[in-house]
Amino acid sequence: MTDVDGTARDLLPGHPDPRSDTVDLRRVGAHPDHWYPVALSRSVKRRRVIATAFAGERIALYRGNSGAVHALEDRCAHRQVPLSMGVVEGEALRCCYHAWAYRGDGRISQIPYLSKGDGRPPRGVRSYPVREAYGLVFAFPGDPGKAASTPLPDLPAFGSPRYRTMTYSRTVRCHYSFMHENLLDMNHQFLHRGVVGRLHPELLGFRSDERSVEARYLFTHAGGKRSRSAGLLAREGIGGGDSRDVMTIRTEYPYQTLDLVPEHADAPAFRLWAAYVPEDAEQRRCRVYGLLMIEKPRIPAALLVAWPFVRHFTERVFAEDRRAVEAEQRAWDEQGEDRNHEVFPLILRVRDVLRANGVPLATPRGAPCPGPATCDGPPHASCSRSPAPDTAADGEPG
Repeated sequence: MTDVDGTARDLLPGHPDPRSDTVDLRRVGAHPDHWYPVALSRSVKRRRVIATAFAGERIALYRGNSGAVHALEDRCAHRQVPLSMGVVEGEALRCCYHAWAYRGDGRISQIPYLSKGDGRPPRGVRSYPVREAYGLVFAFPGDPGKAASTPLPDLPAFGSPRYRTMTYSRTVRCHYSFMHENLLDMNHQFLHRGVVGRLHPELLGFRSDERSVEARYLFTHAGGKRSRSAGLLAREGIGGGDSRDVMTIRTEYPYQTLDLVPEHADAPAFRLWAAYVPEDAEQRRCRVYGLLMIEKPRIPAALLVAWPFVRHFTERVFAEDRRAVEAEQRAWDEQGEDRNHEVFPLILRVRDVLRANGVPLATPRGAPCPGPATCDGPPHASCSRSPAPDTAADGEPG
């Protein structure tokens, strides 16, 4: 990993950013070859089905009688009615319309009225590799052959007797990259002045490689009104006292983490893990999944009492961040391009990492395709490079 000194580049008025010829990051999609959380485990109840999505791909999640969760393309191969409207029977999912039944691998297991001599039915629908961990359901929307060799995120603090975890799941109307920038760039603390008072973040340095960027900040409190919950969260550190705190934030594609260590402490007071999962095909809306692991105090009951106040504090901070990043997205939508004039080297670097590890956004369905000679995005329904759908069946559904 290479250390970066973080020296700002001079940009004179009228002089364009030398990186202005790079690909607009807001037109780069999240790479599908990773495990992405798509639901809270508790939301997928036994013998129930729910609808979720990744980058415009609608997914039906259901939990069979065995307790196992399955993920199928959210459409019936017959009339394209969403399977998330269906009924779970054993380990199968039955469409609500004509009762076609699907196994967890997406193959059709039964068509109730199929007779000999009828046309051969389609094979089924796409299934997604799925795993459960940390109270979340993860799906692998990319190449299924890579799922087994791609690890889930490693969260040693989750489930540790030293920490208690608070879980978040919220939709934010912005490109996922705005969320990475927001958390990594702690120079925006003025936004939270009504909650944490006047905080002074000092960038101690950052380092990066092809897939990650890690920054370390020193936080000092410079006065102003501050929420008591901030002190409860960080053991009277950030926002709750006069001590100084070291915050380490890391984007390791496609996830992000944050650790806060109060002065003189030997372990983080809290650890945050977050994933930003694009929901729509244009990836201008993402679902934020967050796990906030808070160290338990000497008297465990104290955290139980403080829990509602800590949640209120974190929800308020998140709401302020959401307003800011959604405003950034609106500006991009209005201008039709990224007109950011960023000067902070740390953010320029994380943009490079997100570009390098993402994929070009596909042409929206129904839009004219530029053709195989110029189209560099993944194949889509209207693209001449898309293979014909496989409608042949290996055999009659049983």
